[in-house]
Amino acid sequence: MFTTRPTLQGTFGMVSTTHWLASQSAMAVLEDGGNAYDAAVAAGFVLHVVEPHLNGPAGEVPVIVAPADGEVRVLCGQGVAPAGATIAHYRGLGLDLVPGTGPLAAAVPGAFDAWMLLLRDHGTKSLAAVLKYAIGYAADGHAPVERVGETVETVRELFETEWTSSADVYLPGGRAPRPGELFRNPALADTWRRLLAEISAEPGTTDAAGTPGEAERVRQIEAAREVWRSGFIAEALVRQARRPTLDTSGERHTGTLTPADLASWSASYEAPATYDWRGWTLCKAGPWSQGPVLLQQLALLPPRLPLYGSADYVHLLIEGCKLAMADREAWYGDAAEVPLDTLLSEPYNAARRALVGHRASCELRPGGPGGREPRMSGHARVVAAGEPGFDAPAVPGAGEPTVARGGTDPRVAPDGGTRGDTCHLDIVDRWGNMVAATPSGGWLQSNPVVPELGFPLGTRLQMAWLEEGLPNSLTPGRRPRTTLTPSLALRDGVPVLAFGTPGGDQQDQWQTHFFLSVALRAEVRGGLDLQGAIDEPNWHNDSFPGSFYPRAMHPGSVTVESRMDPGVVEELRRRGHHVQVGEAWSEGRLCAVARDPETGVLSAGANPRGMQGYAVGR
Repeated sequence: MFTTRPTLQGTFGMVSTTHWLASQSAMAVLEDGGNAYDAAVAAGFVLHVVEPHLNGPAGEVPVIVAPADGEVRVLCGQGVAPAGATIAHYRGLGLDLVPGTGPLAAAVPGAFDAWMLLLRDHGTKSLAAVLKYAIGYAADGHAPVERVGETVETVRELFETEWTSSADVYLPGGRAPRPGELFRNPALADTWRRLLAEISAEPGTTDAAGTPGEAERVRQIEAAREVWRSGFIAEALVRQARRPTLDTSGERHTGTLTPADLASWSASYEAPATYDWRGWTLCKAGPWSQGPVLLQQLALLPPRLPLYGSADYVHLLIEGCKLAMADREAWYGDAAEVPLDTLLSEPYNAARRALVGHRASCELRPGGPGGREPRMSGHARVVAAGEPGFDAPAVPGAGEPTVARGGTDPRVAPDGGTRGDTCHLDIVDRWGNMVAATPSGGWLQSNPVVPELGFPLGTRLQMAWLEEGLPNSLTPGRRPRTTLTPSLALRDGVPVLAFGTPGGDQQDQWQTHFFLSVALRAEVRGGLDLQGAIDEPNWHNDSFPGSFYPRAMHPGSVTVESRMDPGVVEELRRRGHHVQVGEAWSEGRLCAVARDPETGVLSAGANPRGMQGYAVGR
């Protein structure tokens, strides 16, 4: 099969991320003797610099960690709702949805502390050693990708009139970042330099080369965590949260984040949610994320699948996804117990599987695990019923197909607000350590830049509902349900594949299609055909309430790449799917790495869409 790039193979190390500078920075760490976790932290901080429209240090990151000599764990870098973020407070402000921007949407920042725990517990390098790449790009500049400047232009008026601290960083001299010209963020570089200065090595704790011993390395990381929680960084974050800020509601609001919220929260480890399918074990973050949606989609598959890529095959996956996403809406969240064992059980999924018919469904149909009554927000019921607030799709007619952009890039909402997206990284090293991480939030378009720090707060609380008694109700001390969902797969109990993608609600759709392509298609050069699976024509549907403000739904919609077989497209339309045909390379931004446990051969692939994701390795 022709692919846009080769599936890389080697034995030393493999990296795949959504930006080439992050990939090469991670590879430099591996070349310098670091392991996969050192490299992941370096890449994560570089992504904060080079993809600021897609993630930032005050955002969030779930990480799946698979040490060569240990068990698979999920590192949760999703912060909780602050103590003052109550439904009564938001309702008292006249809101029925959490705004999509501004400090009211800010959870306790989670990404920084998760990177610190990953480095402390699994890495070998000092914080200075892994931060130097991000500091260099922030201080000396990097040539930005097109989307950075395009995103800034969509919010230019807001920056110039309201969020002026953001204009200072992203519109210097009134000029947005441009490809081919160096763009700098000196405030961010200064933040990391000040942090390193405050945690500098104690006398007698480093060797002749200035490298700290293990005890000193850990002490410095812990000191950095304290600076973030209660030092100059925490103080600046709280000051920003208290500033009245114009948000998507059209009003100026202050946030609820306090010093106590920052001081009391820590990233944490937990067991992954898993599902066994045809000899594979898929590992995901729990139902505080949308991760189990991928597991449910696999559980809904019949024993015998239609021909790969056929209309029957695509229809089956679309309809199964609708059922899994309906269960996400009714059952997933951190504010109530989630009956995940039942949701993944064969009896439950056999009954759900029977709901898939020959025609496309335009209903939101959550199940009732254990006979329980599904619990959905009033907003979800309204948009599912097509009442006011419903955002219906255009139904293609007989002429030229509707052209739609893929769901991977920032976009401008009807109210003028912008929605951000996400990054991803996968790494495997020569020792067999493997990691998948999906950093997001803290976008340049989410909140004003904190002037003393060079980066903004996040907006993940927009995913929680302002209605009591739901699994995803806004609840102090609980995580808003996130769309971020890295993946890791085992064979016979051994980690062999790490993968993921940006894309909000589309993440576990594209990842399911990718995984099935890997699992069902032929190998290449004796290994998994990662690049071939990434390059396959992809698609997504929006037949469920979206996770982002204003939480729209498009019953029956399917967006496909124009490379999909026209016969398949016509058959899907005949079955009642509202098919929009997008650009040829518009669906998905997948990354993947793999390791063959028998041979030790490592492999990697990266998404060609957007022309910035790259895999490197040797």
